[in-house]
Formats: sequence, structure tokens, C-alpha cells
Amino acid sequence: MIIKLSKILSHPHLKRRLESLRGVKRHLHHPLIHQIHKKHGISKKTLFYVKEYGPHSHVAKTIIKESIKILLLASLISSFGGLLLEEIKTIFLSLIPLVILLPTLNDMIGNYGCIFSSRFSTLLHEGKVGKKWWSNLELRKMFWQIVIISLITAILSSAVALIVSRLTGYEFNFLLAFKVFFVAVADVFFLVNILFFVAIFAGLYIYHKKEDPNNFLIPITTSVADFGNMLLLTVLIKLIF
Repeated sequence: MIIKLSKILSHPHLKRRLESLRGVKRHLHHPLIHQIHKKHGISKKTLFYVKEYGPHSHVAKTIIKESIKILLLASLISSFGGLLLEEIKTIFLSLIPLVILLPTLNDMIGNYGCIFSSRFSTLLHEGKVGKKWWSNLELRKMFWQIVIISLITAILSSAVALIVSRLTGYEFNFLLAFKVFFVAVADVFFLVNILFFVAIFAGLYIYHKKEDPNNFLIPITTSVADFGNMLLLTVLIKLIF
């Protein structure tokens, strides 16, 4: 990286082109990005940030301006999740393992949404995702990696929740334990799939509007994770318990 930076600083023509790029109006996909990338081998992702967040742009102000609306919407969506749990408050509070699991599932699924968002945004900026996004090997590999990890962590979290419940004096049988495992695994599996497609379609839409997906996708996926987790838990508890 240091060698690359020294090479850039010692190349007057390249420095002038980068200065020209930083002066380009934001949200415009300028041909200079492709030209500099092709001639000097600098990644399009780096050039994107040179243009979008150069001296002409206040980084913090830009991020806040682009994120504030979606953050407010995300907060509103997440708040509805609590209202859903209110519908099953009595039965939910009687299921101690699920009470223990709720914050764990919320945090875990939200983290998977962040992973999807950040890695997909990177693939977009690197130009690795086209119209046929489903054929992208990196994207498919990421999906299956997270699905497998999420199922393993759901099983482990359920086991820990049952052990902790037992240590606090909560009595349960094999059938109840199986139901807890099933609810956790089903909840995580469906939400991971939903978050994947939300990140894909929202990311493509935002990127094609010449915006930075990094400023939008994480609030969107985490709010969907919070709301979706509570919605799915409500439905599964009503159906199974």
C-alpha cells in the first residue's frame, strides 16, 4: 500500500488526474474512473471514494445526509416489532429459553445483515456484480457460508439458552426442547434468506441511482432483521406452542 501510494505521489500526471476526479460533481459516474483504473491499475472502489469523499465533500455531513431518512424509517419499522410480541406476551414470558434467546437472535441476525450489506457493497464497487447477480460465485459462496454459520450458531445458542434455563430452575421436557430448537433454526434460516435478497435488490437499486450503498444497506437490513425476527417468532410461537 505504501509502495502504491509513493508511486502515485511521484507520478505528476496521475496526481493531476486524481485532482480532476476529486473535483467532479458527486453522484456522477465520470469516464475518468474507468480511464484511471485501466491505465494505472487503481481499483474502481478506491477511485469511487476519491471522487465521492474528496476535499470538496464533507464526509460526515455526506453520510449523515444520506443516512438520516433511512435511519428514521428503520427505527420506525423496528418499533413495530415490540407491538407484535405484545400480542403473545403471556405465552412468550412463560417460555424462558425463548426469552433468553430473543436478544441473541436479534443481535445475531442483525450482524448477518451487516455482513451481507458490507460485502455486497464491496462487490458492487469492484464491478464484480452485473445484471445476472445470481451467477456470481463470490456472492453464492458468501450466501452459503452465512447460512451454514447461522444454523450452527442458532443450534448452539438454543442449547445454551436451555442450559441456562435449567440452571435457573425452569423445567422442560424433550418435546419443549425440540420446539425451542426448531423455532430458533427456522427463524434464523428464513431471515437470513430474506436479508440476502433485501441486500441484493436494495443494493442494486441504490447503486444504480449513483448513491453509495454503504450508507443505506446496513440500516435497512438491521431494521428488517429486528422487525422480521419478532414477526417470525410471533407466528412460530402461535403455531407451535
